[in-house]
Amino acid sequence: MSQVMDKNSIPGNSLPDPTRSLGDRVRYHGARAFLLVSLAIAITLFFPPTEASDSRIPPQGSVAQEDVIAEIGFSVPKNVSELERDWQLAMQAVPPTFQYLEGTGESVAGRLSTFFEQLDSAVSAIDSVNFEEILRNSQIAATPSQMEYIYNDEARSVFRAASMRAALEIIPQGVADPARLVDLTTESVTIRRGDQEVSVSAESVITSADFYTEAVTFLPPELPPEAQELFRLVLIYHLDNSLQLDVVETERDRDAARESVPLTKEDVLESQVIVRTGDPIGPDTQERLDAHFEALRMLEDGDPAILNLSAFVGAGLLNLLLLSIFGLFIFFARPEVYANFRWLTLIAVLTTAYFGTGFAIARWGAPAELLPITFVALPIAVLWDTRMALLLVLLLAAVTGTLSPFGSYSTVLVLVVGGAAAAMSVRAVRRRSETWVSIAIIAAAAGLALLAHGMAISRPWIEVGQGAFLFGINATVSAIMAMGFMFIFEKFTGITTDRALLEWADPTRPLLRDLAMEAPGTYAHTISVANLAEAAATRINANSLLCRVGVLYHDVGKKLKPHYFVENQPDGRNPHDKLKPETSASIVLEHVTEGVRLAKDAKVPEIVVDFILEHHGTQRIGFFYEKAREELGDEVDTKRFTYPGPKPRSKETAIVMLADSCESAARAMQEPESDRIRELIDTIVDSKVSDGQLDEAPLTLGEIALIKQQFVNILSGVMHRRIEYPETRHLTDANNGESSEVTVGNKES
Repeated sequence: MSQVMDKNSIPGNSLPDPTRSLGDRVRYHGARAFLLVSLAIAITLFFPPTEASDSRIPPQGSVAQEDVIAEIGFSVPKNVSELERDWQLAMQAVPPTFQYLEGTGESVAGRLSTFFEQLDSAVSAIDSVNFEEILRNSQIAATPSQMEYIYNDEARSVFRAASMRAALEIIPQGVADPARLVDLTTESVTIRRGDQEVSVSAESVITSADFYTEAVTFLPPELPPEAQELFRLVLIYHLDNSLQLDVVETERDRDAARESVPLTKEDVLESQVIVRTGDPIGPDTQERLDAHFEALRMLEDGDPAILNLSAFVGAGLLNLLLLSIFGLFIFFARPEVYANFRWLTLIAVLTTAYFGTGFAIARWGAPAELLPITFVALPIAVLWDTRMALLLVLLLAAVTGTLSPFGSYSTVLVLVVGGAAAAMSVRAVRRRSETWVSIAIIAAAAGLALLAHGMAISRPWIEVGQGAFLFGINATVSAIMAMGFMFIFEKFTGITTDRALLEWADPTRPLLRDLAMEAPGTYAHTISVANLAEAAATRINANSLLCRVGVLYHDVGKKLKPHYFVENQPDGRNPHDKLKPETSASIVLEHVTEGVRLAKDAKVPEIVVDFILEHHGTQRIGFFYEKAREELGDEVDTKRFTYPGPKPRSKETAIVMLADSCESAARAMQEPESDRIRELIDTIVDSKVSDGQLDEAPLTLGEIALIKQQFVNILSGVMHRRIEYPETRHLTDANNGESSEVTVGNKES
């Protein structure tokens, strides 16, 4: 398997209880059925059914094999592009409407009069500062010479007369903003004065630029250009256009013109020849044939709405039936997946994302090689297993093959081959950095499939190469995105993948590095137990990687007080000799609780934390318990000498419990002969079984027997007696002055 999971710790998991009420069971299964139906509806909405074509209609580009005569009269509808074109032309043919604003000339003349009166007052008061301020307030940036000119009474009188004349004679004719006449699509405009409308030539409309040019002619011809420019500045500030574009009315007229455009482009009479024998079927002829068939279908079938609804329901049912195959597989073969609504939701989201992307691809007219089947297959294979991913790929390919935009053999072929390669390629990828291996496998498999199919149907090589290239790009992008989202998927589902486990097995992780430095004996014991547990897990087809990683962290709590554990006492001094049994037991128990705390602080996955909690189950610390009984009798509080548990709830944690105990005991043996090791392992394992420590673990008696045999094989090879060299015999002699027997009572095993 490519993932690890704990049914009791994964969010969203809720295995059905057969004792629950009927209502609870209905809601439980109903929620999952609703998810499946919603997915089928979503696919149908993305790809609504299209009308089936009449086999009698010759395809475009072919030659008519017989005369086609109109059986009934009908109209040929315009296609979307034709309608858009005609609508645009109709709207462009509508002239804009301008509203004439009465009294604009008088209003402008009044403001001009006030302006010149202010200037006259400033001159009379000999207040040049106020004079300049009046000009600035009118946004007239006059040069010194222009300032000197307009300061003259005669000049102001000339400007006043000319500007008043322009306001009262030109503005009443109608003056418009030239920006409103730019990009004009008509030669005329409509001017509305009260209730009357008149159409005039667009060229005859006076713009503000025309106004300034004509107004300058009211000045004496001998005035210099600089004075004329100052006059224009005065007019620019005070001018109001007397013609204002009526945007609302113009848009209303254009909408009316758009609505008046006919939706059909030609009428065909009954018995009229649509196409004759031997004539080529071009686009126009094809449209007539399609319109003829549609008219006949509506005549025969009645209300098209009923037909469309029926087609939609039929397509939805077909999608539902295909998806139900995967649903039934989950129900019968993967009950843990079926029980977890979060997992099902993620599968539904991935499937929806696939068809949503397919919808965009079809809408943009992109090739089917861009369908992101890899983005679906990889996460499913990584999070669960290859078989699940393979089945989902096959069903997605089947559903895709029923959709009109992708209904071709080559599309289904590339989806099946590419998706299957993606699902199986995860076995070749152990780390996220090796994603390129998966990409290469996927691209190679799909490319080979496209090549074989292209050769079979004599497809041009350039098309085969383009298809393979596009799918290669698709595989690269999809795989990178899938691996990028994997962290989110893992968090959402609560699943810890093998890739994540490999990262936690890195010996440079702070917890493991600290354990090796501060408790080297424990770390050495951990490595030995990891090898033992991994081999046993492999033997019974359990998750060997999970066992190894779980062992690496199972005793991490010992790094806080390493010298209180026998494997970290090289000098033989045992601090427990000076402690009460209750105190010693609390220190030993503490390595579990503190280990859990350290692991959670380091964000170790819950599935790995379970090994810390479960590797001792609810066993009693026998050595200190018996020591306390010797001191206190039967009044000893058993709970103070019992691990908190829980008992192992998976094969992997059960294997680690057995491996931990067997390795510790075997290491303490004086003469580790194979028979003695076998007897030792039988005793330890049988004691765990009789104590009920394996009651919650899904291990069979046959698997326990295989585990014991694997322990014997491994420990016999590791613990065998070495050759004693004469010069070192005094170092290996077990009876060299003192006993070398290791007391295991202080090693909680």
